Amino acid sequence: MYFAALLARTEDGWEASDTELDDVETLSDLADLAREASPDEDTVLVLIEQEDSWFGVVRIDGEDDPRIYVSDAAAAARSSYGEILLTDELLGRDTESGDDLDSLDLDGTEDGEDDGEDDGSAAEAVPHGPVGDAAVLDDLGVSEKELKSLSEDALTEIAEALGASEVLETVR
Repeated sequence: MYFAALLARTEDGWEASDTELDDVETLSDLADLAREASPDEDTVLVLIEQEDSWFGVVRIDGEDDPRIYVSDAAAAARSSYGEILLTDELLGRDTESGDDLDSLDLDGTEDGEDDGEDDGSAAEAVPHGPVGDAAVLDDLGVSEKELKSLSEDALTEIAEALGASEVLETVR
């Protein structure tokens, strides 16, 4: 079971809204959705969890690039919502090598034939454990150490540290 919510910081404190991620296909879509929740370009947190498996925090500050933390990359990789967060950059994968024409293996098997060789790059392993920016909530009262130690009910604990537990519970 999944739960996703947006927490937008306003002058009056945090505002929460639950959100459907069915139409979100990319991290860019998710960032746009978060930015819509805060027209004043304040901080918006997207909190996503799969019960007892993993949680993710995406922080959007105005037009800055999203900052992402995922508690268990391997578990999130098995989830359609987790796959949105697990970008090549987050996983430390080299995204430029595929764009270089010199790196392409043009050996006559381009039409879908298998040459029998497996270079392993297609199924790069996703690490078990946390990935991303563990300092994503440092200035909001949740240290890297605290974030990495969260497990069950992580989103509730994050909301409590932010002073937003009541507003999060209203959308849960």
